Amino acid sequence: MRSLNKLLKFRRALVRLKWLYFTKVWGMDIDPSATFSLSARFDKTYPKGVHVGAETYVAFDVAILAHDMTRGLYLDTWIGRRCFIGARSVILPGIRIGDECIVASGSIVTKDVPPRSIVAGNPATIIRSDIEVGPFGRFTDAGQPSRLARFAR
Repeated sequence: MRSLNKLLKFRRALVRLKWLYFTKVWGMDIDPSATFSLSARFDKTYPKGVHVGAETYVAFDVAILAHDMTRGLYLDTWIGRRCFIGARSVILPGIRIGDECIVASGSIVTKDVPPRSIVAGNPATIIRSDIEVGPFGRFTDAGQPSRLARFAR
């Protein structure tokens, strides 16, 4: 069976080029160690208001907004370090997402998110606090057999 992993180097190069475009041309503040899907949308109406921390992953079709045309707002939107922003989420202008957070897929983030939290829903609410994640918002015990699976053997 064929694998898309053969294209991984090409994808990384494309993401790096897009990062250069966002940071050098548009002036966005995206850490070089952050990564994102090629379909992620960063607000180009107020690009200097977009801030993404180190070792953060922004999944596909995420919209990170820094302006609200209806209210004439231009606000800085901050995403901390080691976060995971799930697919098709929307981060509204002026929101601060703390370090080591997870935003579940499809969430609409309307309020600030405290560090080390998981939020989900529309509007996003905290569903868990004091979590431990590593780079890109991955749980520290991810990839290890669960406690229950070890006892089932």
